[in-house]
Amino acid sequence: MLTLRKSQDRGYADHGWLRSYHSFSFANYYDPAHMGFGNLRVINEDWIAPGTGFGSHGHRDMEIITYVLAGELAHEDSMGHVRTISPGEVQRMSAGSGVVHSEFNHAAGQQTHLLQIWIAPHTRGIAPSYEQKRFDTARKQGRLCLLASPDGAQDSVQIHADASLYAGLFSGPEEATLALNPARKAYVFLVRGSLQVNGQTLTAGDAALLSEESTLTLSQAQDAEVLVFDLAA
Repeated sequence: MLTLRKSQDRGYADHGWLRSYHSFSFANYYDPAHMGFGNLRVINEDWIAPGTGFGSHGHRDMEIITYVLAGELAHEDSMGHVRTISPGEVQRMSAGSGVVHSEFNHAAGQQTHLLQIWIAPHTRGIAPSYEQKRFDTARKQGRLCLLASPDGAQDSVQIHADASLYAGLFSGPEEATLALNPARKAYVFLVRGSLQVNGQTLTAGDAALLSEESTLTLSQAQDAEVLVFDLAA
């Protein structure tokens, strides 16, 4: 079964310094029909104005993945990490027993555009940890590249969750297939462009929610950047 969720059906918040679309219930956006999907809890598409950001705040028992699309994001946390995240890089932070961090756009005259992703962990109360890796365009062009996995396979970042995250860049005749376990769930989020997911057309910001499917097929793409999640049911 495939359910299509259009971009405009997401929750939206405009705080002046921050514009954000919420794929699932978050902060002041509440929709009991969209509390998450499998163990995927949050996908927020954020635009952070220059010179602004999220001050120090805490998280606990969540796997947090940051995927920067444009601009840069400055990160500091209570584990001692001071890093900058740029397009092509993936940051994984396991909040575990508790972590405090801040995120800012220090660039002058340039918005930071990013995706904040939360996945529920398989074990609570672990020691917090951090990982950041670059995934070059060549690894994603015309194929699905594994970004995050429970075992760090294929040089992906390692998350403490029963989930895997892939990213791909597709255009023209480029296609990809991914075998799915029908007992699990899959979630496809289209970052930009257009493409077909099992014959259904998605445009930027759309998502496809898959259950009881054995194959995922991506085709008919035009300048598409896509994220694919393999999730616990």
